[in-house]
Amino acid sequence: MRTSKSISEVIFDAANVILLCLLSIVTLYPFLYVLFASISTPAEFVQHRGILLWPKGFSLDSYRMVFENPNIIRSYLNTIFYVAVGTTLNILMTALGAYGLSRKNVMWKSTIMMLIVMTMFFDGGLIPKYLLMKNIGLLDTYWALIIPSAMTTWNLIIMRTAFQGVPDALEESARIDGANDWTILFRIIIPLSLPVIAVMVLFYGVWHWNKWFDALIYLRDRNLFPLQLILREILIQNDTNSMMTSVGGGDRMPVGETIKYATIMVATLPILFLYPFLQKYFVKGVMIGAIKE
Repeated sequence: MRTSKSISEVIFDAANVILLCLLSIVTLYPFLYVLFASISTPAEFVQHRGILLWPKGFSLDSYRMVFENPNIIRSYLNTIFYVAVGTTLNILMTALGAYGLSRKNVMWKSTIMMLIVMTMFFDGGLIPKYLLMKNIGLLDTYWALIIPSAMTTWNLIIMRTAFQGVPDALEESARIDGANDWTILFRIIIPLSLPVIAVMVLFYGVWHWNKWFDALIYLRDRNLFPLQLILREILIQNDTNSMMTSVGGGDRMPVGETIKYATIMVATLPILFLYPFLQKYFVKGVMIGAIKE
């Protein structure tokens, strides 16, 4: 049995390790920079130039100001609502559509699938969408960010492909025992497709968490704004005044800088904590939808 490696194999392994370490550093450093900046003392941070390898001082005042801002708390709760309700509706609608389009005895399913796929290439445009939302009364409501995006074509294709991989014999035996389509879907198909369901939860959840453009177009009531739209105001429009009412004029600029980074961390950490719980299903779920047709 061969145990030693040749010189070329050792060089190859070393190059792989070095390359992966460099990629890890390049990927991780921006996150660490934001983290270190958010907990740095504002006055020391604004004086720093170049690479940031550790916090400059230590202060959690920026986080305190972020969580004391009523706009942040309200938008946080709004985003949780959009993610929870939106993702639940997405999974339900996608599963129903995928089940119907994956059954062999459904009439015109190829034609229906072709029409659905066409929506990936042709779009009515922003103005018709806005007029539609206005005419059906969804403007300035929570449902403006949930109902129009109840299902996406790409995720429907992935889930449909996964459902097609469930053996027909299971469905046939269930029907012999008197099961209807609802029973087959929720007690057979979905339990056997948990990896792809987990991937869909991750895809839809991250999508809802990061979505801000629809809110910018359809919402005017600030009480309905998601977190990402408030984050946009803070980062792009430099609007941190509402969080610095107790800060003196000379300290507003440095404190405003660390508040931006603290807000980014507050908006990013929850979705990062979700990923490890779904990561074990990720590769399997994506591959199910990628190689089975």
